[in-house]
Amino acid sequence: MSEKPISRFPVPELKDLPEDVRDRILAVQEKSGFVPNVFLALANRPDEFRAFFDYHDALMEKEGGLSKGEREMIVVATSAHNQCIYCVVAHGAILRIREKNPQLADQIATNYRKADITPKQKYMLDFAVKVAMRSHEISGDDIDEMRSHGFSDDDIWDIGAISALFALSNRMANLTSMRPNDEFYLLGRIPKEKP
Repeated sequence: MSEKPISRFPVPELKDLPEDVRDRILAVQEKSGFVPNVFLALANRPDEFRAFFDYHDALMEKEGGLSKGEREMIVVATSAHNQCIYCVVAHGAILRIREKNPQLADQIATNYRKADITPKQKYMLDFAVKVAMRSHEISGDDIDEMRSHGFSDDDIWDIGAISALFALSNRMANLTSMRPNDEFYLLGRIPKEKP
């Protein structure tokens, strides 16, 4: 495992965190087998940690509309455009797992327009990248075009909100020089052996 710091800002010890923040981090550790560095880095500011992860969960864990895999596609595509290594690596791992496809995250991070996804998903990512990079150009025509490709207003809102949240996340990860956990690099690349 890497000995390099996970953030250029202070990273608190678990024992020093408020109980609710510590419990949330330990629950993630129990589920994944490690603590993603984003949890430790953002725990430096507990109130902001709570707000960020509450909004994250509201957008990324909801049922209906976009699939959880499509939500991760948005994160990977927009994070690649924002040059955020943490989010590309971490959410690339989640995308590989959600879609059960070891190549897809690399394709989307490199050039989603050539990735093995549907035309509708490419429109989704075109819109997501526009929100992340050029939101001041969004017009009613963009919304109408998304509707014409079969996206509901709730879907369009979710695509925009995920893009916006991760634009914030990308900037914070770059500000802090957040390192992806070594564990993320291999997740979802090799099928698990069946017992």
